[in-house]
Amino acid sequence: CGPAHSKPSGLGSGPMTSGTNVIQVTNVSPGSTSEQMRTLFGFLGTVEEMKLFPPDDSTMPVTSRVCFVKFRETESVGVSQHLTNTVFVDRALIVVPYAEDDFIITTIPPPPRGQNVVLY
Repeated sequence: CGPAHSKPSGLGSGPMTSGTNVIQVTNVSPGSTSEQMRTLFGFLGTVEEMKLFPPDDSTMPVTSRVCFVKFRETESVGVSQHLTNTVFVDRALIVVPYAEDDFIITTIPPPPRGQNVVLY
């Protein structure tokens, strides 16, 4: 074993935050709504923007959805990762940091493979 390394403790020292303020939430139940997701993550920090794919008004049959949440504070990313494996509606959520360079807030990320998104 090597020497012990100590890590400072505090709000942002939990799971890796990578300096981003965006998370990707996968394995979201098709029955979950944008409002429910915003409420859930709103308890962990100020949600600046949130996108759920496919959107609530989509008529496509899906087995799972993906949600992107942008927080005002980077510390909320570390806190939100503690919701991984928490059952929400009928699915265990998977929450991971999402690199800001990959999440341009004015551009919708590409849809999951095999799904089409119509932009108006």
